[in-house]
Amino acid sequence: MSIVSMTGFAESHGAMGALSWRWEVKSVNGRGLDIRLRTPPGFDSIEPAARVLSAERFKRGNLQATLMLEAPDTGRGFKVDPVALAAAIRIARELCDQHGLAPARVDGLLALKGVIVADELASDPEERAARDAAVLESLATALDSLRRARRAEGAKLAKVLTGMLDEIEALTAKAAGLAAATPEGLRARLRSQLDDLLADTAISEERLAQEAAMLAVRADIREELDRLKAHVSEARRLLSAGEAVGRRLDFLSQEFNREANTLCSKSADIEMTQTGLALKAVIDQLREQAQNVE
Repeated sequence: MSIVSMTGFAESHGAMGALSWRWEVKSVNGRGLDIRLRTPPGFDSIEPAARVLSAERFKRGNLQATLMLEAPDTGRGFKVDPVALAAAIRIARELCDQHGLAPARVDGLLALKGVIVADELASDPEERAARDAAVLESLATALDSLRRARRAEGAKLAKVLTGMLDEIEALTAKAAGLAAATPEGLRARLRSQLDDLLADTAISEERLAQEAAMLAVRADIREELDRLKAHVSEARRLLSAGEAVGRRLDFLSQEFNREANTLCSKSADIEMTQTGLALKAVIDQLREQAQNVE
């Protein structure tokens, strides 16, 4: 199974009698599952069921679902609420008289919430229930399409993440090779430095070996390399799990970064430092991409 991305887009269409509609659903990255539903007036009753449909299909992501009515006559399906309009006009006049403001414009009054309301196409409770059921059925279709889009994006993302893990594994192996040569390199560099500083003073091989051993212990990165290898194995397992593994991948990328930082701090030569910095760069990219995973 492949991992699932948190980004995607889908739409669906539906109709019932004279009413037709279109759903647009899209999702982007999010720490949890945040569902935002936008519906025309008169469709508020579908929100609880719409949230259940979304939660059944997704674990994480900022999800936005928009319902748009499509009628042959753009004015059909809406009307003015005379009570709300009269109240808005009265308040506007009072404000004009009290504060000397310019008279309210018609477009401004009509833009107030509640002034334009849905002209109920299904006034009968049974008709409205049937309408809502049809609208929710088309939402489920859109959500299923979104889920497929997120899985397709996740398959592409898995290839990118796998390539980054391959690069981390190669850099870890390179660091291991450099670490194997570290003790001899430290010994040679220490002798060269001491010869320059103490040209006329003899340094015993035993003392030189002790000093080189102390430096080698401080520069020992075997634990960091072992943990990096273990993290790579765990990351590969998560990628093949096909679950909602985004949070664990994000945490694992932080652990990768911790080991790379320690490796750089223990570096005893420029080549090891360069390898550690290259590791950090790839790990940063890994973490950025992991934040797209559900």
